[in-house]
Amino acid sequence: MVKSTRHAKYELYYHIVFVPKYRRSHLTGETKERLEAIFAEICENKDLELAESEVMPDHVHLFIGSPPKNAPSLIVNWVKGISARKYNQRYDDRVKWTRSYYVGTAGSASEGAVERYIAEQEGGDA
Repeated sequence: MVKSTRHAKYELYYHIVFVPKYRRSHLTGETKERLEAIFAEICENKDLELAESEVMPDHVHLFIGSPPKNAPSLIVNWVKGISARKYNQRYDDRVKWTRSYYVGTAGSASEGAVERYIAEQEGGDA
């Protein structure tokens, strides 16, 4: 769904994947539920759209929509840093993330659709 700010229309979504330190398979049960709630809380506080989240035993997948003012690396830093801090303050067991991550972009327009749109603009009034 296309959203807007005062100066831009956008539809930016990022697929983010990261893993716990030492790739321990401990993100299950209550830990999984707690992390999903914390990710939702972070996104709400940072004005991000958490379209989808999946906490696997040894890694996390998030699909997050964001305004264009937020760099993908900033979003990842928010999600990983704030989630670890909140989790470790609230619960006795600990969660630590590795420094590495994957982020990929996703949107509603295919490469062909963008190319057609740009080609159509060339013939329009400038």
